[in-house]
Amino acid sequence: MSQIPLQLENIRKTFQDGDKEVDIIKSLSFEAKKGELVAVVGPSGSGKSTFLSIAGALLSPDGGRVIVNGADIAQFSEKERADVRLRAIGFIFQSANLVPFLKVKDQLKMVKELATKWGREAKEEAQQLLQSVGLEHRMNHYPHQLSGGERQRVAIARAFMNDPDIILADEPTASLDGKRSKEIVELLANEAKDKNKAAIIVTHDEAVLPFCDRIYMMDNGRLILKEEMI
Repeated sequence: MSQIPLQLENIRKTFQDGDKEVDIIKSLSFEAKKGELVAVVGPSGSGKSTFLSIAGALLSPDGGRVIVNGADIAQFSEKERADVRLRAIGFIFQSANLVPFLKVKDQLKMVKELATKWGREAKEEAQQLLQSVGLEHRMNHYPHQLSGGERQRVAIARAFMNDPDIILADEPTASLDGKRSKEIVELLANEAKDKNKAAIIVTHDEAVLPFCDRIYMMDNGRLILKEEMI
C-alpha cells in the first residue's frame, strides 16, 4: 500500500455569501505521509476546518481530487464516504466527543462493532491501545470520571481502533492546559510513528508545533509550508 494514504489535488470549495460566491479553498494541494504528524495553523476563518472536513470525507469539494488509499472519493456517494470515514480515517475532536453513558473500553468497542465485530482479538486490540495511551487501569470508568487529558487519551485510542491509515485531529488540545496539551500531542506524534499512520492536526496552539514533522499555514485558501514562508 502507498506511503501516501491521503492526497488532495487542486481542491476548490466555495460558499454563498448573499449574491456572491466566495472561495474558501483555492487550488489547494496537499499530501500526508505515513509515520508523520503534520500541523495546519492559521487564523479563524482561514479555511482550516473546511480543509479538514474535505480531507476527512465529511464535505465534498467543488473541484479537484481527494485520494484516499488510491481511490478518488471526491465524487463518492454519502454512503461510500461514510464507509471511508469508518474504515480509513480516525477522528479526534476538541471536546473528545465520548459517549457519556459508555465506559472507556466500550467507547472503543462501539467503533469496532460499527466496522466489523467485537471478539477476543478486538478486545485484545482495545486493551493494547488503552495500554499504549496509559489508560488500561481506567477502562471501566465513565467519561465524567476522567480528567480532560484522560478523555483525549481515550479519543486517541478510539481513533486508532479500526486501524485507519489517516488520523485527523481538530484542535484536540484547545480545552487543556499547556502541560496536558504537550503530553497529548507528543502521544499522538508517537502513536502515528509507532503505528505508521498519517496524522494531521489543526491547531492554534503553537506550543505543540515542535512535536510535528511539517507545519503548514492556511493562507488565503491555500496551504503554505512554513519553511517556504521564511
